[in-house]
Amino acid sequence: MNKVISSAEEAVSTIQDGSTLIVGGFGLCGIPENLIRGLCESGVRDLTVVSNNCGVDDWGLGLLLENRQIRKMIASYIGENKRFEQQFLRGEIEVELVPQGTLAERIRAGGAGIPAFYTATGVGTEVAKDKEHQLFNGRTYILEKAITGDFALVKAWKADSLGNLVYRKTARNFNPLAAAAGKVTIAEVEELVAPGCLDPDHIHTPGVFVQQVLAGGHFQKRIERLMTARV
Repeated sequence: MNKVISSAEEAVSTIQDGSTLIVGGFGLCGIPENLIRGLCESGVRDLTVVSNNCGVDDWGLGLLLENRQIRKMIASYIGENKRFEQQFLRGEIEVELVPQGTLAERIRAGGAGIPAFYTATGVGTEVAKDKEHQLFNGRTYILEKAITGDFALVKAWKADSLGNLVYRKTARNFNPLAAAAGKVTIAEVEELVAPGCLDPDHIHTPGVFVQQVLAGGHFQKRIERLMTARV
């Protein structure tokens, strides 16, 4: 089954207003930048977006913020995005802040078919408000619900036409978790190879989780914050 599509516009054409998207990446590392630009051009609105953070003012998910296409953001970090901060403080966007490890586990649980789990993270803080508490071995835990999405947008290094994905180094981050938790997963990849060319032991996301593959495109590989040191 050939899952390769020809353009970002085609890839996002089935995403409708009000959809929930799980988007891979960490900062600007491993983000599906071409798919995000395709969403910007599509004009789809009222999105709920689940991602570690929301890019920067002029790149990544920050472009969707600029267009006011995001209604709710579920993230662990407001980050370097001033526009995100401003919209949050003005009440123009709904934000659910989730501890980073809990966010990763909620997405992983969604992909694994686990509806909820208990964690000690957040006990005694605002994170625990209105959540079920249980005592295990003398320690208090709170119940966190899994996250799934109508769509997952991920970025991979290599793929074959069957949708098997390989990520590169830290660009793996949230991408494998997101890929498994979307009802429809669209993968943006830098290099497309023929079936059988990928070592099965090196595949991070099996093709069964992926419905569409967008190959090629322009990749800027921006650095979110450049740090230099004088030697």
